[in-house]
Amino acid sequence: MAVAPIFDLSGRTALVTVASSGIGARFARILAASGANVVVAARRADRLAALCSEIESAGGRAIAVSLDVADEASTIAAYDAAEKAFGTVDTIIANAGVNSEGLVTDIPADEFDQTVAVNLRGVFLTVREGARRLIAAGSAQKENGRVIITASITADVVSPGLGVYSATKAGVIQFGKVMAREWVRKGINVNMICPGYIKTELTADWFESEGGAQQVAAFNRRRLMQESDLDVPLLFLSSDAARGVTGTTMTIDDGQSF
Repeated sequence: MAVAPIFDLSGRTALVTVASSGIGARFARILAASGANVVVAARRADRLAALCSEIESAGGRAIAVSLDVADEASTIAAYDAAEKAFGTVDTIIANAGVNSEGLVTDIPADEFDQTVAVNLRGVFLTVREGARRLIAAGSAQKENGRVIITASITADVVSPGLGVYSATKAGVIQFGKVMAREWVRKGINVNMICPGYIKTELTADWFESEGGAQQVAAFNRRRLMQESDLDVPLLFLSSDAARGVTGTTMTIDDGQSF
C-alpha cells in the first residue's frame, strides 16, 4: 500500500472510475489502505487485474469491473457487479477524463463529442446510477453517500489549447453543485476536487518536452504536484468526518493557479 491509513473507511465500498492508471489507481490504493472495499473500473482490464492483485497482496479488498463511462448499460453492469461483491456502493469517485488539445478552430467535431462523452456524460452516468442505488438503500437515513468528482484547475484558469477539456471540467463542477443541492436531504454529499498539474501517463509526454518544462518554470513554486498531494482531501471527503461538507470545490494545486 502507498501509505498507512489516515481516515478509517472500514465498511465503506468505493467505486473508482478510470482506475487503470494515474490518480485513479492512486485513489484506489489509498482508499483500500484506509479500509474501504474498492471497485476499480476502467476499460483496460489487464491493468485493473494487476491493481487488484497489488491491493489484495497488501491486505485490502478489491474487484475489477469493465466500464465504459460513456455507456449507460456498461455503467449499470458495473454497479451490478459491485453490489454482488460488496453491497451498495456508498463512495463514488467519478474520475473519468480525457484530454483534447488544440485551438478551437482546429478541433474536429468528433473529438469534441468524445471529450464531452467521457468527461461530462461519463460523470453524469456514473454519479446518477450510484445515487439512485444509494437513495433506494436508505441513504437519507444513513447519511452515508459520498460523491467525489475530479475536476481541474483549468475550469477556472483560461488555458488556450484546452478549450474543450476546460469546458467539461467547468461543467462537472456546476453539475456537482446542482446534484449536491438536489440530494442534500437524501444523505448524499457531492464535492469536487480540482487538482493542479501532475505528471501522469496522460501528461508525461508534454512535461518531458521543452514547452512543458517552460510551463513548470512559470509556476510559482516551479514544480509539478505529486499524486500524494490529493490523498488527504480524497480520504476526508470520503469519510464520516465530511458529513457536513457538500457542494464544495477544493482546489489543490500547489499554488499553480495564482
